Amino acid sequence: MTTADQTIKLARKDFVSDQEVRWCPGCGDYSILAQTQKLMPELNIPRENIVFISGIGCNSRLPYYMNTYGFHSIHGRAPTLATGLKAARPELSVWVITGDGDGLSIGGNHLLHIMRRNVDVVIVLFNNRIYGLTKGQYSPTSELGKVTKTSPIGSIDYPVDVCSFALGAGATFVARTLDIDTHHLVTTLERASQHRGTSFVEVLQNCNVYNDGAYKEFADKAVRPDRMIEVEHGKPLIFGKERNKGFRLNGTTAEILDFDNGASVDDALVHDEALEDPTIASILARMDYPELPVAMGVLRAFERPTYDSMMEDQIQEAIKKEGPGDLETILNAGDTWVVE
Repeated sequence: MTTADQTIKLARKDFVSDQEVRWCPGCGDYSILAQTQKLMPELNIPRENIVFISGIGCNSRLPYYMNTYGFHSIHGRAPTLATGLKAARPELSVWVITGDGDGLSIGGNHLLHIMRRNVDVVIVLFNNRIYGLTKGQYSPTSELGKVTKTSPIGSIDYPVDVCSFALGAGATFVARTLDIDTHHLVTTLERASQHRGTSFVEVLQNCNVYNDGAYKEFADKAVRPDRMIEVEHGKPLIFGKERNKGFRLNGTTAEILDFDNGASVDDALVHDEALEDPTIASILARMDYPELPVAMGVLRAFERPTYDSMMEDQIQEAIKKEGPGDLETILNAGDTWVVE
């Protein structure tokens, strides 16, 4: 993301607005907000150069609680506003806040295009596998068979794999983190903010009112080491409470290694987040408990020119060839008429 010089050192409190936070007690949104506010001073970007844009949903109240500029826009259209803003003001640090309903249902098409264009923004998608604001309907990420108010005998929709969607759309930075793992969460957001291009972060998040325990099978602290695998660039993929398990690929098939039964750390796949080909990142994104551990961390971080930088290059090239132009002349060119 674009940074700017800052002469006054800011603190977290400087990014806390005067608005009362209105989420249900115990909601994962509180953790995401707190870590976002904690990160902002570390970016050394003036508040007036930071913009949070959201759509509709519980998560989308976040711009109210950030003491920066922001838009609480319409359902699913935050990526559209972010694209226009970044094109017009490329020096700004632009953050899109969305959810599994807002971003992947009505907003799915808009989310796809901002990622394929590689607009230089950070997208944070809160995924609690439910519609929380409208009181508990199944969402695009709800599990097959999920019983909700709108699926009383079980959902027959196959769920969207969020990070696979982002990779398929061409996002150059794709990561997954967890609301209750605050250190991992803030570290992941920091990495996303440093990437030039579309940074997409899925945050697995609990909704304690309408979908309590959404990820408890693998996210509870007691079981997390054995059921999640943290991917780190340049390091072998190892997990387990005793660090005695690993992960490798047999062709495109994921396999678990047991270091206590003959396998070696040297057999484990070494994670390379910078691969241009997203195949391995896609395999990691689709891993799911109980068959495989859930991959957490930066799955892909690949650099390529951004939409906003290429647009600026085109504008400068056109000015060089045709001159700066004159808006008054353009408006009065061709046939004109006066309405009296």
